[in-house]
Amino acid sequence: MNTAIVFITTAVDKVSEVAEEIAALPSVTEVYSVTGDIDLVAMVRTRDVEAIADVVTGQINKVEGVTNTQTHLAFRAYSTHDLEAAFSLGD
Repeated sequence: MNTAIVFITTAVDKVSEVAEEIAALPSVTEVYSVTGDIDLVAMVRTRDVEAIADVVTGQINKVEGVTNTQTHLAFRAYSTHDLEAAFSLGD
């Protein structure tokens, strides 16, 4: 499995709509709204690395309201920690 972290800048009034549309794409596993110079971070996971280009340039960049993307390929994972457990309030 190949993972790409995509930083996405959107039109100011389109952040929520863009996030929802990108989250619905088959190879996108998560979308986060963030603070700072970018608006969204999307996690893209594909079987082959060439498919990442198809997802970013052929799908994400074509979503109305996306004004810029930066794609970062992950080449090694250092943690398999369950993120839900990290944010759990404890039962």
